[in-house]
Amino acid sequence: MNINTNYPKKLVIGITGLNAIDSPGPGVAVIRSIRDCKDFEVRIIGLSYEALEPGLYMHDLVDKTYQIPYPTAGTDSLLGRLNYIHEIEKLDLIIPNFDAELFNFIKLGDKLKAMGIRTFLPDLNQLETREKIKLYDFGKKHDFFVPKDKIIHEVRELKKIENDFEYPIVVKGKFYDAVIANSNEQAEKAFYKIQAKWGLPIIVQEFIKGTEINIAALGDGEGNAISIIPMRKLYITDKGKAWAGVTLDDEEFIELARKFIKVTKWRGGCELEVMQTADGKPYIMEVNPRFPAWIYLTAGAGQNQPGTLVKMAMGEKVEPFTEYEVGKVFIRYAWDLITDISEFQIISGRGEL
Repeated sequence: MNINTNYPKKLVIGITGLNAIDSPGPGVAVIRSIRDCKDFEVRIIGLSYEALEPGLYMHDLVDKTYQIPYPTAGTDSLLGRLNYIHEIEKLDLIIPNFDAELFNFIKLGDKLKAMGIRTFLPDLNQLETREKIKLYDFGKKHDFFVPKDKIIHEVRELKKIENDFEYPIVVKGKFYDAVIANSNEQAEKAFYKIQAKWGLPIIVQEFIKGTEINIAALGDGEGNAISIIPMRKLYITDKGKAWAGVTLDDEEFIELARKFIKVTKWRGGCELEVMQTADGKPYIMEVNPRFPAWIYLTAGAGQNQPGTLVKMAMGEKVEPFTEYEVGKVFIRYAWDLITDISEFQIISGRGEL
């Protein structure tokens, strides 16, 4: 890789997704990866939504944290808060890590750039192309295997689609959550649960049996894949999250991700969730438009995707990675982080810590 030494003395990077819980956000892993990169110095500014996101109390990783408004508050509210933070911190770059917040950050891209804050995100067309409610049509257009699905807005529609789907089916929210339902009763229960959390519409998807593979990828926005690392889950939580996984040497999955980035001209990080059937067909189940929570594995395997994204965002020309360590394993663990009630009170009361 070409090394560009024309960075500010210390890059100031705002990062969201600090909820390192049993269904973790990617933020802490992104920060660890960036701090592992030795080509620049950083000051990390945590951007949190809730006062009990564990990452904001990890002072060895996060230098300072500010609360920001929920995505539902809209772009004006977010821009006002970021302007306040920028006046204090002089942000160079923001890396958002939640699906639900990306729309607002992308919409504000030009205004942030005018303020001197960079991002490295897909555009709105790219974001919408891979949405769960459009993924099946995307697959048909570009010759990817994608499970059949149906978008519904009322629970009674579950009965109507029984002629099109066989149980089990997968009931999904538009942003997060997926429940495998083996009966209409289970599907209705999943519908109401997901609707209460994420709203409508609800996606009903054909169940595909096979081996789940996750692929972390980084695109340059011009159709080139800078980094691709496939991972197979070794341990899965009851929420379906990977608690352990191993890097794979499989050219088929690498080519799948390379093709996705080429046809979408994807800009930034993404994750392809793939189910490989017994006859070898790789079905794309979802495309997450940001780094996955297990992204630190890419740094451990020799392709530090968050660190490379920082370089690209700052204007450095990077060459695609060609090698990574196969058989590299990540094992997630939990530990008790001890802090003081005064810190919780400060972030709750002042909105910064």
